[in-house]
Amino acid sequence: MSLTALERPAESEPQGSLVLLHGRGADEHDLYPLLDALDPARSLHGYTPQGPLTLPPGGRHWYRLGGIPTPDPDTFWPSFVTLAAFLDAVPKPLVLGGFSQGAVMSYATGLGRRPEQRPVALIPLSGFMPAVDDLELDLSGLDGFPVAIAHGSLDPVIPVDYSRAARDALVDSDADVAYHEGPYGHTIDPGIVPALRGVVARALGPK
Repeated sequence: MSLTALERPAESEPQGSLVLLHGRGADEHDLYPLLDALDPARSLHGYTPQGPLTLPPGGRHWYRLGGIPTPDPDTFWPSFVTLAAFLDAVPKPLVLGGFSQGAVMSYATGLGRRPEQRPVALIPLSGFMPAVDDLELDLSGLDGFPVAIAHGSLDPVIPVDYSRAARDALVDSDADVAYHEGPYGHTIDPGIVPALRGVVARALGPK
């Protein structure tokens, strides 16, 4: 199993990478416009990988549905390993985010590996922290770690309570959490883009 990805090169020498992971049934084109929206100066090399699985009802997937917050482990783990290898190969520092299933994979690979493999910021949108056998999310050493979470309070697919729980767990771990919630469904609210852009800039530090 391997990943293909759309790439948006940095303007000059990349100062790191921005990787955005699409949701269930979408593909690598779905979040590609967000690369410029979140990094308008193109200081980062941008990637939008394609989920490795093709499942009903179509599109690409990161894992087979197994409930919330419990992805099917037989499909989750191969995707986790493949995505982790992809993330290890991109320029550092890394800002990692995603929507829906992509947010789940962001939590998993961002917090479920060794601390030195963590990104410098997480942007999980409309997702949940997964509960999968043998996956342990490490919330230690997160003092000041930038996280931007957004979720619609009217989301009929993944209830907003899951993002609220993730927010609370991360705040309790002293992460620097920017939380955004509004009266919309299972989508990305364009109004939160400036705040997400600020998290990306803050994660990279002063120029």
